[in-house]
Amino acid sequence: MTIDFTRLPMTELRNRPGEILDRVADGGESFVVERNGHQKACLVPLSVFLPDISPARIADELEELEKAGESSRTTVTPEREIAFKFRQADRDPYDIMVVLPHGYPNVCPRVYAEPVASDAPHRFSDGALCIFGVTHSWNPGKHTAWVALSSARQWLTRYESWLKSRDWPTPETTDAP
Repeated sequence: MTIDFTRLPMTELRNRPGEILDRVADGGESFVVERNGHQKACLVPLSVFLPDISPARIADELEELEKAGESSRTTVTPEREIAFKFRQADRDPYDIMVVLPHGYPNVCPRVYAEPVASDAPHRFSDGALCIFGVTHSWNPGKHTAWVALSSARQWLTRYESWLKSRDWPTPETTDAP
C-alpha cells in the first residue's frame, strides 16, 4: 500500500483539529505533522494499521469480553490483524491469543496458547489450536472472540489431560467447561 503524505504544520493542526481528523478518518488523507520545520508525527487512517473489520464489530467484541469479566490487551500483529491477548495468573497458567484475521467475522479467528508442547495434537501447522465447534463450524452471525476464548480454555483442559495420559480426551470423557 502506497501512502501519499501531505505536509501539515503544527499550527494548522492546532487551529483546525476536528477538520483535519475528519479529513483523515473520512477522506483517507495522510499527513506528516511538522513543528519548527522538523517532521514530528504522522496522521493516517486507522485502516493503515487495522484489518478490514468494522470498528463497530471490534467494539462489540470488546464489550462482550468485558461483560464476561475478561480483560485483554489488544494489539495489531505484523500481518495487520487484531489480536486479543489474555492472561489471568490466578485463572490461566497459559497465555491465550485470539487473532481476528482479515475478513473476520466471515473468517474464523485463530487461537494460540503458550506454553504448549510442540508435539501437542489438535493444532494447525502454525501452532493455532484446532478447536472443534469453532473453527470447523464457525458461524459469523453467532460466534465471537469470547466464544473462541471459551473454546480455547476447553482445549487447554483437554491438553492438560493429554499431558498426563498422552490420550486426547473426547468431549464426553472430560469435564471441560
